[in-house]
Amino acid sequence: MTVGEAGSRETGPRTPRPLKAGADDPVEVRMTVNGTPTVLRLPARVTLADALRDHLGLTGTHVGCEHGVCGMCTVLVDGEAARACLLFAVQLDGTDIVTVEGLGRPDSLHPLQESFGRHHALQCGFCTPGFLMSSYDLLVNKPDVTEEELPEELSGVICRCTGYRNILTAVDETRRAHPEGIPEPGNRVRTALVGRAGQGADASGGPEEAEDTVSSGVQDIVLPSGDPTIAVRITTEIELPEDRVWGVLDDIYLLARCLPGAELTDDHGNGHYAGRARVSVGPVKLAFNGVARILEHDREAGRLRAIAQGQDTGGAQTQADITLTTEATETGTAMHADAKVYLTGRIAQFGRALAGDVSRRMFEQFADAVTEAATSGRAPSGPVKAPSALSLVFAPLLDRVKRLLRRVGSRARPGRGSSDPGRGSSDRRP
Repeated sequence: MTVGEAGSRETGPRTPRPLKAGADDPVEVRMTVNGTPTVLRLPARVTLADALRDHLGLTGTHVGCEHGVCGMCTVLVDGEAARACLLFAVQLDGTDIVTVEGLGRPDSLHPLQESFGRHHALQCGFCTPGFLMSSYDLLVNKPDVTEEELPEELSGVICRCTGYRNILTAVDETRRAHPEGIPEPGNRVRTALVGRAGQGADASGGPEEAEDTVSSGVQDIVLPSGDPTIAVRITTEIELPEDRVWGVLDDIYLLARCLPGAELTDDHGNGHYAGRARVSVGPVKLAFNGVARILEHDREAGRLRAIAQGQDTGGAQTQADITLTTEATETGTAMHADAKVYLTGRIAQFGRALAGDVSRRMFEQFADAVTEAATSGRAPSGPVKAPSALSLVFAPLLDRVKRLLRRVGSRARPGRGSSDPGRGSSDRRP
């Protein structure tokens, strides 16, 4: 198989490409996928569809017939619709790829996606990505297409549920709503791309960033620039002086022992660390290997900031930007955590609500562990386990019980309720 010369889009120093490669010989391929520069090293026989799904985790590109007939795998290659099952990834070095994930975001859908939803232009949904990308290509390259021409123009994608009428209605509505031209894809931003094959995308911005990574000898952490999967701000009260809390935050190894499900495995110097983390929610059990970097560690300002990323063997990836701040209170220390978390793969299927609950529960466990370590001066007696599905179910109930006990305790103090001689029983709150 002959492999073409490298394209014009560069993402840093590259390995010279062979003029010929066998079907199973690994070849380096660089392309931009939904706005993210990617670097893949995969066998020459791997199709674009498999590269997108298995190596980059973009499973919105569906594979049907694998003969280029059904159109399910339609994507945009340099702005033109193409069958991903008929292209080898090595043919696309230097190209710009847009998949259905790049068309719009859940909170900001593309007009085509909104129209498909309004008109229920789907049944099983298997053909929907192909129709969306094919329709986009049609409306860009032939904006004056008529309603009568749509059936023939969209005949390259097969709907086995035979739901064509609603599909045609949705496309025609979008055409009428945008006579001056359909908007461009709205989710072409740098993000984390990691697939089931365990091979990720290099989202480095260029040669300088790549050289920094090599010189430091550790994996660089590049956070996506788009919106995080979840963003949480959590505050907890620790009944200890602030300097006692920072006695734990200053000791990275002791701090790591307080993180639920986490274990520090190596210190690479200059604030770079390697570690492992385990998360279990119901039947989903994930074990991440990853790296972390301390960006700020300011005891005087009461601020600690770190970024981290990890990947499990199934291709799930998590990246996080976490800032801890502390402030003295009358009863001890208030510790705040601001976290932006980016999820890819199986773990992203938890959804924002559940992922937020897991994050909150893990921070509560972390705060309890910090309290124990600050009180005893030693690491927690046992490993801090990540929250279970059962604890997530009962956590809201336990929180209500704690609030009730605090309320009862405050009434029992002098100056409140029946113990206050200056108040009668009628002043008691329900």
